[in-house]
Amino acid sequence: MKVKVVSRILEANERIAEENRKRFKEAGVFVANLMGGPGAGKTSLLEQTITRLKSHLRIGVIEGDIVGQDDAERIGALDIPVVQINTGGACHLDANMISEVLDDLPLKELDMLIIENVGNLVCPAEFKVGEDIKMMVLSIAEGHDKPLKYPLMFQESSALVLNKIDLLPYTKVDINKMRNDSLALNPKLKVFEVSCSAGTGIDAWAQWLNGLRSQ
Repeated sequence: MKVKVVSRILEANERIAEENRKRFKEAGVFVANLMGGPGAGKTSLLEQTITRLKSHLRIGVIEGDIVGQDDAERIGALDIPVVQINTGGACHLDANMISEVLDDLPLKELDMLIIENVGNLVCPAEFKVGEDIKMMVLSIAEGHDKPLKYPLMFQESSALVLNKIDLLPYTKVDINKMRNDSLALNPKLKVFEVSCSAGTGIDAWAQWLNGLRSQ
């Protein structure tokens, strides 16, 4: 029975995700679903990205967290539209949660909407929300074993940002293994090595993201 229940949940989510997708297309907005574990640096990456791109793209953000609104306040300080979703315990955002807040965003005035999903390396990859692309952040501090332990998110994502590379001299992490295992799971994965605190690699990442909107 559990398998049937999960199947129904995913099917219902897919229907709402398709409705969201149609709405995004009508508004002419490109949607990216940004995933990753807690503390990987998703919000820091967004801050750096928005700072570089907001003169070229009209960007909006949906922030997903179990509780709190600290991340939304950080993004809002950059003077762009942002909406906070608190799941109240759920480990991911689903299509219905996204649908319920779309009226709070000026979709037709945006070029790109970035959804920062709840910090988790498992559940967010299972639920479509109507996005054009899935992307993920993995920090060096999380260890090089994560791709093989949590393969689905790597398989579902089009881009992987390896963050906090400034910490490499202070860890025993094998970044080559991290990269190679990720690419073995998904040969089409675009991999970026960055440090949000130092600003390293952010320009190349932002340029790639900017290019998606024109494709």
